Amino acid sequence: MSTINSVNANTSSNTNSIAIIGASGFIGAALTREALARGLKVRALVSRPERVVAADNLEVVAVDVLDTAALTAALKGVDAVITAFSGHAQTDVAGYYQQGFASILAAVKAQANGTAAPRLLVVGGAASLLLPDGSMVLDSPNFPAEYRGSAEGAFAALQLLRAETNLAWSYLSPAAEIFPGDKTGTFRLGADQLLMDAQGKSRISNGDYAVAMLNELQQPSHHNQRFSVAF
Repeated sequence: MSTINSVNANTSSNTNSIAIIGASGFIGAALTREALARGLKVRALVSRPERVVAADNLEVVAVDVLDTAALTAALKGVDAVITAFSGHAQTDVAGYYQQGFASILAAVKAQANGTAAPRLLVVGGAASLLLPDGSMVLDSPNFPAEYRGSAEGAFAALQLLRAETNLAWSYLSPAAEIFPGDKTGTFRLGADQLLMDAQGKSRISNGDYAVAMLNELQQPSHHNQRFSVAF
């Protein structure tokens, strides 16, 4: 079942500082803007720091996500981690994503030293969402080949999370189409089914995706669950 949500910048959690892995990307940059707009301290973890625009409350750290030791050090002291990591530019997208995500999991869990590890929020994929007949979008005969690697990697990440017993996480799948756009503050949340409008379209802007993710960060509602967002 889906629900209507609107912009809510009031925090009911104790989260003040977050790390965003992949903060310079298409979704990562939108998450960074939204987090800063809410007054959070953001540590942007990126491979190319020159791509991040300087701002108040923003710390930029260059790190290779595959270097687990360096990533572990870069995550120290944050209250939560959002990963928008992707392997779109790699030859073996699925393999690179899975290797990188395993490194992220290890680095986040390494923060637990007598206390709970930071909460992990994951920018997920839409391809593992279910169609009305119960099949996954990924299994559709016309699923674009160019997106298969990232889709398989994102699905593998979801499976890893579902097997976790010592980590607090949430995984947000976008609509089938996510496009550049400002936040409207009005969208629907769902679970494992692909959300579509009356015209059969499944769409969300990266601005509204960021709102949904930051709402979940500040007002947790999907503990150790995948949820989805669409107009």
